[in-house]
This record gives sequence, C-alpha cells and structure tokens, in this order.
Amino acid sequence: MFQEKPTHRRLRGYAFDPSLSKKIDTVDINNIVYKVPWEEPLEVGPVGEYVEVMDYDPTIEKFYSPVDLNDKYILASDGLSPSESNPQFHQQMTYAVAMVTIQNFEKALGRKIIWAPRLLEDRNKYEDYVQRLRIYPHALREANAYYSPLKKAILCGYFSASPADKSRQMPGSLVFTCLSHDIIAHEVTHAILDGLHRYYNHPTNPDVLAFHEAFADLVALFQHFTFPDVLKHQIAKTKGELGKQNLLGQLAQQFGTAIGRYGSLRDALGSEDEKGEWTPAKPNPYDYDKHTEPHKRGSILVAAVFEAFLAIYKRRIQDLLQIASGGTGILPKGELHPDLVNRLAREASKTAAHVLRMCIRAIDYCPPVDITFGDYLRGIITADSDMVPEDTHHYRLAFINAFRQRGIYPEGIKTLSEESLRYQHPSAGLDSKTKALLEIITDFLKDYRNAIMYETDREKIFNISKDHIAGRGVLGLHDRIGMKFKDSPQFEKLTGLVFNHQCQDFGIWMTHNGPSYQIQNLRLVSRVGPDGGDPINQIVFGLVQRMRVVRKNGKYRIPDDISKPPKKSFEVLGGCTLIFDLDKIDLKYAISKPLLQPEKLDTGARELNFDRIEKHYIYETEVLPFSLTEAARYFGNGFKNNFGEPFSIMHNR
Repeated sequence: MFQEKPTHRRLRGYAFDPSLSKKIDTVDINNIVYKVPWEEPLEVGPVGEYVEVMDYDPTIEKFYSPVDLNDKYILASDGLSPSESNPQFHQQMTYAVAMVTIQNFEKALGRKIIWAPRLLEDRNKYEDYVQRLRIYPHALREANAYYSPLKKAILCGYFSASPADKSRQMPGSLVFTCLSHDIIAHEVTHAILDGLHRYYNHPTNPDVLAFHEAFADLVALFQHFTFPDVLKHQIAKTKGELGKQNLLGQLAQQFGTAIGRYGSLRDALGSEDEKGEWTPAKPNPYDYDKHTEPHKRGSILVAAVFEAFLAIYKRRIQDLLQIASGGTGILPKGELHPDLVNRLAREASKTAAHVLRMCIRAIDYCPPVDITFGDYLRGIITADSDMVPEDTHHYRLAFINAFRQRGIYPEGIKTLSEESLRYQHPSAGLDSKTKALLEIITDFLKDYRNAIMYETDREKIFNISKDHIAGRGVLGLHDRIGMKFKDSPQFEKLTGLVFNHQCQDFGIWMTHNGPSYQIQNLRLVSRVGPDGGDPINQIVFGLVQRMRVVRKNGKYRIPDDISKPPKKSFEVLGGCTLIFDLDKIDLKYAISKPLLQPEKLDTGARELNFDRIEKHYIYETEVLPFSLTEAARYFGNGFKNNFGEPFSIMHNR
C-alpha cells in the first residue's frame, strides 16, 4: 500500500530554556514538541536542505558525535529527551528551532529562504551560492552567541553562571546558549535578514543595527505564541490580560539571569528590579531621540510592535469578555473556565501569527539601505494594505498609535495617517517615454517569472535569478536598466540614483557601461492573504549605489579620483526597492533612499542629496563612536564592512 511521506518531524525541546524546567510552576509547559518540516534526506548532524549542525568545540578540540534523527528509536520517541548534558540533544534543539523559524519566514514571504551569498574577489563570478547555514552549538567558551556574515554560520557559546541572585540559579553552573529558543531564533533571523538585505549590516544611521536586533527579537518573541500549552498556561495565569507580567513577552530568561541581570535579557513589557518586583514599561516619546546603543534603541521598536499586538488582541477578545462577565467587562474572581481559556488562547495565537507575518512581509517594502524605524512602519502599513485592503480589526491603526507614542515618525510625510504612510503608485507622475521604458523592463521580468515560477530547488532559484540579473547569452536586467534609463531624469527622480552616463562628477564608481550600481535579491513573490482572497503576485528587487564624498571646512565635495580616495573620505549608500505588480503588469512602488535631490530633477538639475550626506557624516563621526562598546571601537572598520563581525561585537556581553 502506498504511504505518503510525513509533512512534519516531531522533535522535543525547550519552549524557552532549561531554567524553566527547574521551576515547579513552569516545568509542565517548558518541555514541548516542535513540529519541524519533514526533510528527506536528512543526514546525521543533523544536515538538511537549509541547515548543517557542526558540533565542534574548539576550546577542547573535540568533535561531538552527531545525532541521527532518522534512528528508529529517536523517531518513535519524538526525538531525544531534553537534556543540558547531552550534546546530541543540543544538536537536535538548534536544528528544530532553526527550521521552525525558517518555516515562519517562508509562509510570510511567499518564497524560499536563500542565505546571503558568499562574495567573491572574482568580479566575473561576484557571488557564490550558500546552500546551508552552519550552526555550531559549542563554538565559544563565553557568554555570547552570534551570526557570522563572514562564515555564514551561527556560533553558540557556553559559560559559567554568575547570577546576581543565588536563589535563581546555581553559581558556576554551565549555561548553553544553544538550548535557548529565543537565542537560536534570534540568530537565525539575523542570518535570514542578511540574505534579504545585506546592507542592513552597515550602520549608516542609529536605526540600522538597532533594527537588526529588534527584528530578531520580534521573531523570537512572537514564536512563543505558537506553543499551545504555554499560551494557555499564561492566559489562565493572567486571566487573559497579556499586558501583565508573563513569559510570552520575555526573552532569554536563563541567559539574562546567568550573567547577573534581573529578569530576562530583554523584556518587551517591563523589567524586574533587584528586589524581584516587576514594573511595566511606559512609552516615552523622548527615548527614541536619546538612545543610540543598538539594543536599547531596538527595544523601543520591540515595545511598539508588542503594544500594537496587545491593542489588537484586546479588540478581538472584547466580545468574549463581555459574554464571560455578564456584560460588565470585569471577570469574576477565581480561575477562568477552560473553554474561555481555549478561546482566548486561540485569539491570541491568531493575532500573534498575523502580527508576525505583518512584520516579516514588511521587509520587502523597505529600502535596501539605510533603514529607519519610520521606513519600517511605512513598510508594515503598505504591505498589509496590499494583503488585506479591508482592515476590519484596525491592525494598521494599532501600529500607527504604538509608533506615535514612542516618537517614531517617518520622514517625508505630512500627516501620520494610513493614507500618508502607504507608499503611492509612482506612474501618475511619469511621462509616456518613461512608462514605455518601464514596460520593456516589465516584459523582461515576465520572462523571469515564467522561468522561475514552478522551480522549488533553492540553488536553481538562486542561479536563475543571478543569470537574469547578469544575462547569459541575452541582455540581463542590470544592463537593460543601465541602457534604457541612461538619460532619463524621471527614472533618476524615481530611484534617487545616478544613471546618466555623462555624469563623472558625482563620486559614483564608473564602468565602461556607465555609473556602477548593484541589483540585489531579484525575487518572485506569491502570497495569499488571511481571508484566502486573490493572491498577490509581484517581482521585487533592490538597486544599490555607492558614492565617495570628502568633507573639508564644513563643505562636501567629490574626490578628484575616487579610485584613490583621500583617507578622510567616506562612503554614502543610496538605494531603491522596486516592486512590480505582475497581475497589472506595471511598477507598483519605488521605495528610495536617494543620492540625488529628487525635487531638483524637475528643473533638469542633478544635485546631490546633501541632507542625507550630512546626516550620514554626523552619525559616522559623532554618534557612532559613542554608541558602540569598547570592543566595537577596538575593531574599528570591521564593524562597517560586509566582512566584519558586527553581531559578535553587539552580542558580546
């Protein structure tokens, strides 16, 4: 008889980390079973399509025996039992959390996850496909865990605990970061975001690295709501009021306690003082202007998104509370009825899933460089408007209010309304010539769609996309854009980038084909909204351009020879995300961080965007040195290039 292969593999693990399995009130909810997408083949390690667990400990120069998750006894037992002392369980735990995180991204983005390519010195090849993200469960003997853009790997540390309160944890006990759901989900998110936007590692303004940290925290935090038993337990404990202290809004409890902090490493709802008393966090609109350190600044974004979630959740359960309280809205004393707990948990889980997907989808609607929290809000609003035109539960208003209360306002808008925040269709201001040129590009993108739409192999997707950018036997997307728009002020106004082949004085790297620029992350997107309506079919890609500038006597100028720039020159990044609607066959959005002054192009004048240059210079020379740790200052430029280790520095406690 024919037997279909399973859709998922069941693997035991910790919902949070081992510390909660040592407490009487959380032991029953911390040991859970992860439903991991079934991979075939899955080699010992485990080694699958996306992830390779390599368990080598360089501090003792030892390879630990890799786990075989296809062993019949392990399969029958839903994986190995949770254990702090068993390296094979450590391997299982990291694999399970990584695969669940990847699955959540693929559902939200509507496509396969592809890791950041390995950049090559050979400019003809430029970049190499990376099939698997490596995870090293025991790579460091220190209180650190980080994603390495250089190694395309996650390195997990372990260390001896030094708690401030001995009653919370045994001093000197070993703490393994690879056993924390939050830490693994956080680092995998860093890796995924690096594959989506590689220049988000470049700290061009205070929000860039803070966004990386906050986004990774948000993914880990909202994955808590996918654990049914944990969710029901916390709903019952708080009587449905998730704004109170609870496990769901905390991150990395064991790690935070072990390094001498009270409460979790980062907490979206509030924090505990040295007496163990928990105080809810209150929005302060001035914190955003005050904090520049990536974790502190990132926590503002985490709090804003979590508050938006709480507002949406409260609206969704209003009718349930009215029924349960006899119309008063005040629940009676005592425990909630199990049926009410189940219904509240269902609404909380559904809301968290929606919010998480909103947060992930927004990434496609952000500029490829120099992201700010305001850009991200606009991305959330625009992406959700595309996916769910009728916002009956006022999700978007909840986000707008939460950002406003923390003083986060996007640049370039006149009002903080949904209409103003949503990016507008650019075609209204284009002349017939530019529209005709865009149609030529759209026709080429239709050929790309036809070549890739049924492809499921990730390496083939990468190579097909790469070939369509570079061109193999035919003119590729890169050269088509350069040739078609080489004398189009309207396209330059649309993107904010330089395409005029006669421009030699803008500090842009020039090639024999004209101004240099990159096309990044050409990707086909197919998504279906939560109501199961018409699918959204789009092609998205980013244009990135680099410019050299010298500042002297308070003024900016272009180096005489950018191939030999002065030591005091600095680089400014410009970029634009282009989103093409394949159903209507037109350019839907152009989301730009311009190098040129768009309003000057109306008069035919090409002038640099000195406002952005000034902000970049001030941040790089005045703000950045004081917002980094001593380690970051020590490593210097390693923090500001694609081959450095920014997350190692930021995560070093």
